[in-house]
Amino acid sequence: MKEARNKVDQRSGASDSHPLTAEPRASILVVDDHPANLVALEAILAPLGHQLVMARSGVEALREILHREFALIREGNMAASFSLSGSILGFVIPLASAVQHSVSLVDMAIWGLIAMLVQIAAFVAVKLMLPSITQDIPANKGAQGFFLGCMSLAVGVLNAACMSY
Repeated sequence: MKEARNKVDQRSGASDSHPLTAEPRASILVVDDHPANLVALEAILAPLGHQLVMARSGVEALREILHREFALIREGNMAASFSLSGSILGFVIPLASAVQHSVSLVDMAIWGLIAMLVQIAAFVAVKLMLPSITQDIPANKGAQGFFLGCMSLAVGVLNAACMSY
């Protein structure tokens, strides 16, 4: 059982595209602390041609996400740099406001969670406007990365201004 947990966490699906369509399949981050659940999800998703990244904890999942973003940035991908930089600033600005104005640690944590949820909502809004954004950034389409970064930053500044105490 321990060997199964220590196996390589990244596994690829059967192919990059589903046999019935020409569209590329999704890259899916699967997170669960129960190895049996990971195996079951892999058995369901891999035959569909999805690229799977398996993680056994939230910490592993965050490491994988950051590793991929930083790998793109190290390769000179400006779109990834723009989008990650804007997202970081868009989260840190309201978080800094929460740290400065909160009356307790719990209050700060709640506002921090709200800041994170607002950033997720901003990404979903951009994804609705530009459905291919998740493929465009790894493809180094700078305009899309810059747009996502600017939207994240703008939403973060607005979010910080809206926090009232």
